[in-house]
Amino acid sequence: MKTPLITRTGFQKLKDELNHLWYEERPEVTRKVTWAASLGDRSENADYQYNKKRLREIDRRIRYLTRCIENLKVVDYSPEQEGQVFFGAWVEVENDEEEIRRFRIVGYDEIFMDPRYISIDAPMARALLKKSIGDEAIVVTPKGEGYWYINSIEYEQN
Repeated sequence: MKTPLITRTGFQKLKDELNHLWYEERPEVTRKVTWAASLGDRSENADYQYNKKRLREIDRRIRYLTRCIENLKVVDYSPEQEGQVFFGAWVEVENDEEEIRRFRIVGYDEIFMDPRYISIDAPMARALLKKSIGDEAIVVTPKGEGYWYINSIEYEQN
C-alpha cells in the first residue's frame, strides 16, 4: 500500500493537471465528440471513435486525481529535518564500488514527475529514513543487500 504523502510542489502539480483536464482539455474534446456525432454514422467515424475514447481517458484521470487530492497529506519542509533524511529530502549516496546516486524522496504520485524522484515506499528510501550524513544504510532488495553511505542531504524550502 502506498503512503499517502506528497510535497507541496507535487500537490500543486496534481491540482494544475486536474484543472487543465477539467477546464481546458475536456471541454475541447467534448466539442469534438459533439461535432463528430453530428456527421451521422458513428460506427465508421474515426473522429468520433477516437475522441470518445479520449474523453473516457480524461474522465478516468479526473476521477483518479480528485480522489488523490482528497486523500493526500501535504508534507512541508521543517527546519527540524536538517541533518537527517526525511520525506522531501534530496539525498546523495555512494556504495563501495563508488557508484553515486542522487534522488529526492517523495510520495508515489510524484515519482512520475521527475526521473530523479523515488517513492517513500521504495527499499532505498525506507533504509535511509532518519539517517545522517556519513551513516551507512543497508538496502534490502530482491537482488540482495546493498550498502550505501550518505554523502549529502538537502531540502527544498517552499
